[in-house]
Amino acid sequence: MKNLQSWLAAVLLMLFFASCSSYKNVPYFKDLNQALPSVDTVANYTSLTVQTDDILGINVTSLNPEASVIFNYNLGRVNGNNFDNSNGNPVLGYLVDKDGNIQLPLIGSFKVAGLTTAQVRENMTKRLTTYLREPVVNIRLLNFRISVLGDVLRPDNYNVQKERITVIEAISMAGDLNITANRTNIVLIRERDGKREYYPIDLTSKKVFDQPFYYLKNNDIIYVKPERTKFAAVDRSYRTASLVLSALSIIAIVITQL
Repeated sequence: MKNLQSWLAAVLLMLFFASCSSYKNVPYFKDLNQALPSVDTVANYTSLTVQTDDILGINVTSLNPEASVIFNYNLGRVNGNNFDNSNGNPVLGYLVDKDGNIQLPLIGSFKVAGLTTAQVRENMTKRLTTYLREPVVNIRLLNFRISVLGDVLRPDNYNVQKERITVIEAISMAGDLNITANRTNIVLIRERDGKREYYPIDLTSKKVFDQPFYYLKNNDIIYVKPERTKFAAVDRSYRTASLVLSALSIIAIVITQL
């Protein structure tokens, strides 16, 4: 009986140390000195710029309200075409074509790709002074969306309501990484100017805050790889625990029969 107890104790100790051995790979920003406060200058942020296939919500007001209406004609439509919104809500938007332009009443073709929404607003306001008295233009990106997939709690496509979102915020929206996720080898996939770019992300280092890709753009994809050794450890623990429970059941049955 003593041998059995010793054997069970040894198995439980092995399971305990196996579960603890990989903890060092779990925390984020391990090189951050948490004992002292520190301040870093944000130097890598760039404003979101308009891309092809973006949908711009444009609302125009002026001292000529009747004349302003034509620029707001597209409620529930995109460039005059019905837009299928999965949420069933009407969409106010102008689709940016492959040449980076939108088509506006009176103004005609209007270049927006590569500009921030603030720059688009400024350029459009100047154009509209020919037709309206003291025009006021409000612009926002309607289809800002990012995707998070792989070893996270809730992989999905996520709509972004503002023009600024970071890698950390996107992962938080997806419910954070699972315990089996590889925190040192996350991949950001971005399409820009006809090219597909891949950026490695290491969440165990605070250097991620200084990377040029830390602030996300429309249609960015974050892929979180599972950690092979962690998965193997978890899988091994479950298998070992199952075997131990089975063995204990058999031993209990044998003892009751004695």
